[in-house]
Amino acid sequence: MMPLHRAAEDLLPLRPVVFHVLLSLADGERHGYAIVQDIGERASARLRLEPGNLYRHLKFMLDDGLIEESDRRPVQGKEDERRRYYRITRFGRQVALAEASRLEALAGEARTRLLARSQGRS
Repeated sequence: MMPLHRAAEDLLPLRPVVFHVLLSLADGERHGYAIVQDIGERASARLRLEPGNLYRHLKFMLDDGLIEESDRRPVQGKEDERRRYYRITRFGRQVALAEASRLEALAGEARTRLLARSQGRS
């Protein structure tokens, strides 16, 4: 369970896997395999998740209040009843936004420094 009055920035920087899972869940609830597929389909992810690695991260994210398990269950006979669905929490969305801002600032600084350096040596 997440401690009260925790700031999103306290969890930064996020591990890439955690950030990609939060991005995947930003569109709606998904089960583990659907999360893996979504991350794999995104060209920017360049990340391949093994099931054990995913579920270790999901446990961490549940414990930190970034995601929660959904009450949604598959229709009997249509899907595997053991599947668990996850959704992003309000806190998880705040953390993902904070990480996106951090990455944008870092990328901007990198561009500025690299361009200044390359223009100085031309």
